[in-house]
Amino acid sequence: MITNVNAERLLDFIYESPSPFHTIDNVEKNLIINGYRKLEERDAWEIEKGGKYFVNRNGSSIIAFRIPKSTPKAFHLVASHSDSPTFKIKENSEKKSAGVVQLSTEKYGGMLIATWFDRPLSVAGRVVIKDEKGFQIKLVNIDKNLLIIPSVAIHMNRDANTGFEYKANVDTLPLYRMDGEEVGSLDFDTLIAKSVGHKPEEILGKDLFLYLRERGSLLGPEEEFIGSPRLDDLECAFSSFVGFIEAGQADFAREKNAIAVCGIFDNEEVGSDTKQGAGSNFLRDVLRRITISLGLEEEDYLRMIADSFMISADNAHAKHPNHPEFSDAENAPIINGGVVIKYNANQKYTTDAFSAAVFKDICNKAEVPYQVYANRSDMAGGSTLGSISNTKVGMASVDIGVAQLAMHSAYETAGTSDLDHLIKVMKTFYEEK
Repeated sequence: MITNVNAERLLDFIYESPSPFHTIDNVEKNLIINGYRKLEERDAWEIEKGGKYFVNRNGSSIIAFRIPKSTPKAFHLVASHSDSPTFKIKENSEKKSAGVVQLSTEKYGGMLIATWFDRPLSVAGRVVIKDEKGFQIKLVNIDKNLLIIPSVAIHMNRDANTGFEYKANVDTLPLYRMDGEEVGSLDFDTLIAKSVGHKPEEILGKDLFLYLRERGSLLGPEEEFIGSPRLDDLECAFSSFVGFIEAGQADFAREKNAIAVCGIFDNEEVGSDTKQGAGSNFLRDVLRRITISLGLEEEDYLRMIADSFMISADNAHAKHPNHPEFSDAENAPIINGGVVIKYNANQKYTTDAFSAAVFKDICNKAEVPYQVYANRSDMAGGSTLGSISNTKVGMASVDIGVAQLAMHSAYETAGTSDLDHLIKVMKTFYEEK
């Protein structure tokens, strides 16, 4: 049987991370346990050689870094993202129809809408309150089967299996509760307020999203497959910070001349153009502040960036067994075939000849197999955070991931051994001098 320790750890991590805010909170807790100190952007930073630190922005993006004891000459960075396609709940959320109360939502990112129907759902995210200490953030996770988006029966919609077009303002509103005076105390705002120990009027802001209640599982006679919500991109986020932490546990890790950096950014699924996205100043400013705090000059910073390397980690499309015609004939990865290097002539991915060579060398040192991905030439593909972040901090970069099926489904599929390969190659990268 394929080793599944890492897969079970990943499934636990995803289950405990129903929103980007929970994802970053869980990463923070792991960093603190392993001796990393939290920095605040509003404070002056005092960074020492041999130190371990992290800073978050918006509670949904994080950058962790580890300083060598020697004078650093470069950054070794892995970037992934914390968000996944879902539905965000609108501010005035309740909508009444047919004797029930629904929640008004809007799409976040480009999901496969049909996969969200007829599944137990709940709500997670954050709320903001104000008390004598000022504004306070409270994480929300209604830990019960709370909602469902019911399908229209085939008898009423004969086109359901022949190309029916879903309308987000009509078809995807989740059922919440029965309508009636006797259950008025269970209105949605009251439920959310009670979950954080406050009254509805004390909540001044909300960022709440739907999530699939089902925990992921291992599939196949030898547990070859991982089935889970949010594999894109929590699998890469998990692998990068596990490799980052494990590489930093060895004594020799602090004797390198590169600063190890692990960045997990929000809002990739909607373009990264937010204050906490990869297209913001977050990464650039953190790297610059590190060099300033170490007593280095602007010239030193620019030279370090020129000698740095970034792995942009976001999962790749596996060749679909039912539809191999959607893939490029010669550049289509398969599940459990190794870490995927992603190419795109129009620069949706950052991989070029140099960065591919560097990453292949890392894979060889890690004794990890690799494969390649490119879109079918007549089909437009997606993009990710590598090229976007490179517009702010230009460095040699490669786009990679692991092969998965049903990307942007509510429940996705990847390979168990590929996860082991990804963690191993991340650790090796961070151990590189």
